[in-house]
Amino acid sequence: MNAPMPSPVLDAARALDQVSAQWDRDLVRQITDYIAIPAKSPGFDADWQSHGLLDTVVRNAADWVRQQKVPGLTLEIVQLPGRTPVLFFEVQATQPAATRSPTVLMYGHLDKQPEFTGWRNDLGPWTPKYEDGRLYGRGGADDGYAVYASIAAIQALKSQNVPHPRIVGLIETCEESGSYDLLPYVDALRAPGNNRLGDVGLVICLDSGAGNYDQLWLTTSLRGMASGTLKVEVLTEGVHSGDASGLVPSSFRILRHLLDRLEDSATGRLLPRDFHCEVPPERLAQARVTAGILGEELYKRFPWAHYDCGGATAFALPTTTDPVEALLRRTWTPTLSVTGADGLPELKNAGNVLRPYTAFKLSLRLPPLVDAASAVHELKTLLEDNAPYQARVTFHAEGAATGWNAPETADWFRQALDDASLAHFGAPCGYIGQGGTIPLMNLLSQGFPTAQMMVCGVLGPKSNAHGPNEFLHVPYAKKLTAAVAQVIAAVPVGR
Repeated sequence: MNAPMPSPVLDAARALDQVSAQWDRDLVRQITDYIAIPAKSPGFDADWQSHGLLDTVVRNAADWVRQQKVPGLTLEIVQLPGRTPVLFFEVQATQPAATRSPTVLMYGHLDKQPEFTGWRNDLGPWTPKYEDGRLYGRGGADDGYAVYASIAAIQALKSQNVPHPRIVGLIETCEESGSYDLLPYVDALRAPGNNRLGDVGLVICLDSGAGNYDQLWLTTSLRGMASGTLKVEVLTEGVHSGDASGLVPSSFRILRHLLDRLEDSATGRLLPRDFHCEVPPERLAQARVTAGILGEELYKRFPWAHYDCGGATAFALPTTTDPVEALLRRTWTPTLSVTGADGLPELKNAGNVLRPYTAFKLSLRLPPLVDAASAVHELKTLLEDNAPYQARVTFHAEGAATGWNAPETADWFRQALDDASLAHFGAPCGYIGQGGTIPLMNLLSQGFPTAQMMVCGVLGPKSNAHGPNEFLHVPYAKKLTAAVAQVIAAVPVGR
């Protein structure tokens, strides 16, 4: 009996039905189990190797993938000495013509951010809860679902016998720490004479965000990041503030003065010119269109502090209420955040003591076209030189990742995105820059300059990755999974 001829077109409705059933039957349960494991990224768990939790989530994902018995799929856990593990899988092309097509690379990560505070009383980072289509808990949306959704999308293709090119998957466990382990793996997987990544023509990265839950969103740019700890020391031990203040300079005041070199505290604008770049005309045009779609939701979606003001509720305000400017400020403007502090006791333990030092963890978001390594060097020089009162000032860099600007969109890719978005959401694909960082994207753009980049994800309004009450929007994830399958089905075969 002859094998059935491959169908050239994916039935979108059938694919959505299949992946939706799989999400309900299996994927929600798998991701629920994943959320319960505190597999924090190595930057937040110095003893990650002995704890073994990163190994556990990788092994669990690998076991599940093997159980799916996807035709033509092989899988292994790759681990270089002293580095976080990587899950690598390969799915053979379906026919000879497809073997001449560029490879599709699917990317995700399984490491997590730390707990943070402020979770709803009935929620927690490691206590998953499914409620009204939202799966709450740390890491489900960022980015534990990615490997499961990737395989579900491939299974949708296989079930309809749709031809597809070679597909590889790269699931890392160091992303939340800046992906410093990733380059050695990419180099190993692209070793001369044994290039297991292949000629990548399409990257599907399921680690980004969505402007709303009403359409497919393509990420067009990502900011870079430079982070580190700024520490100011004035004493070897704490002393009575009544005895010393006024004569011994405050380490906090010195630190605040140093930050004035970097940032205009009245506006938040970063002062060094090299930390800024021009926004490409195409991105400006896309920002205007996207601002028209999202409007005031661009800033209203955040959990603003509020209080009673003469019988009315007053809310903290954004830096701008202009939708276009709001988009650009969170995607193409450098910004400084203080994400942690040391040397400051809890309020209940704060006595009348002039503290010996103050340290701030600085997180600097950089525009997509600014080189992160150069920014770190300039940042260190700016903060350490000519310290007030000859205080001991040190800036210890802890991470740097250059941002990313998407390559020009090919006609087939643009059409495939619109078709997939219309089929599953009833609206065309939206284009949006993101303020976060995915270090792999710049790396892949350098290694595969002609590849198309489908950078997307489930981090829509209020999903709150990295913060309290993070959730995975399951209805959106179902449609996104089916849309991914449809885009893979549209890759030109044999080109």
